[in-house]
Amino acid sequence: MTQSPAVRTPGRSGPVRIGERAARTLVAELARRNDPKAALLVGATAGSAALAAAIDALLPGDTLTVVSAETADAAALREHVTAQGRWVADRVRVVGSLAEADAAEVVIAAEPLAGTAEQARATVDGLAKYLTEGSVLSVSTPVFRTEGAAAELDRQGVLHGFRTDLVLRNSPPVRVHHLRFTPASPALAAHLAPAHRPSSVPLTRGMHIDSNGVAAAGIALGLAAVAKVARPKSKLWLLPALAAAPVAAFFRDPERDVPEDPSAVVAAADGQVLSVQRLHDERFGDGEWLRVAVFLSVLDVHVNRSPVAGKVVDYFVADGGFVNAMKPDAEHNVAAYTVLDTEHGTVVVAQRTGLIARRIVQRAPIGALLAKGERIGLIRFGSRTDVYLPTDAAEPLVGPGDRVVGGATVIARWR
Repeated sequence: MTQSPAVRTPGRSGPVRIGERAARTLVAELARRNDPKAALLVGATAGSAALAAAIDALLPGDTLTVVSAETADAAALREHVTAQGRWVADRVRVVGSLAEADAAEVVIAAEPLAGTAEQARATVDGLAKYLTEGSVLSVSTPVFRTEGAAAELDRQGVLHGFRTDLVLRNSPPVRVHHLRFTPASPALAAHLAPAHRPSSVPLTRGMHIDSNGVAAAGIALGLAAVAKVARPKSKLWLLPALAAAPVAAFFRDPERDVPEDPSAVVAAADGQVLSVQRLHDERFGDGEWLRVAVFLSVLDVHVNRSPVAGKVVDYFVADGGFVNAMKPDAEHNVAAYTVLDTEHGTVVVAQRTGLIARRIVQRAPIGALLAKGERIGLIRFGSRTDVYLPTDAAEPLVGPGDRVVGGATVIARWR
């Protein structure tokens, strides 16, 4: 086992490095856990962005073990940690080799894997030995300039991944894989903060544009440019150019203040409550369900969020029609169902298509742990989102006609 998982590939642009934005993405699973935990950072140097991000993510009850990139760097790394002050020095331990480290809840490779597939596989296998039950390994690889590591990590992601983040604002761009090799308890989700998607573009501190909106606005501007070149005397280019801004605004992704009350169930989407009813649905198990249906107009935010903290245990798409989402028959439309296992029982989120909305984006793979209010996907151009709760465990707090805000409005409370 090498002391550092980084396999650098020298080239004209120099070695692959992790920048500040990629580092925050790499340590995201450490940063979003609110319970006391042990973390392991492997292959770090005193100037490592991953080390700085990991230190920033530490909470009072946390500990961090740092394995230096080279044995000779351990002394310099210890001096760097000591210089951060007593608070950091008491929580961060520097070792010269991986053999000196203990198992941890979060293991992070500080530098990208840019070697061959065999080297990447050996590194992942070696680091996985230091994971406790249900823990997370976070590794990265450059999107380009790799000898096979990217393909190997894609394979690992299919087998063990629960989230993959593409960080374009890095030189070169990198893909961060979060892997879990043993099952995690759904109870752990209650200790997590919502994960952030680095591919969304921040406009202000509280407002982002989803990557789908960036792509759609880019296409509109591209069409405007083509029209301008093809017919320079025509004003037709103004149509796609003027459409770019409202299209991007449709994909706005605001930050939300999620209620900390553990008994609160929050809305999965912005919109108007269509119905609150009790029903039976054998697809989700025996017993009666409380369903809260919310209609999303084209003016509403279309990012969907998890109403509760839980673990994704199933996901399936049901075929159907494309009826107006405000009509009762819309429950037979094409829909994507995300099934969560929680401390209070099974919870289901249904993303339904509508007359215009026919594209569902779901970003919560099976095995993922979701915090309450965490983004799980979106529906394009208006539709409906339903939340199913076990009737004997939840009490509704909204009624038909109420306006709700995804991730913020409490629609029900656990009994």
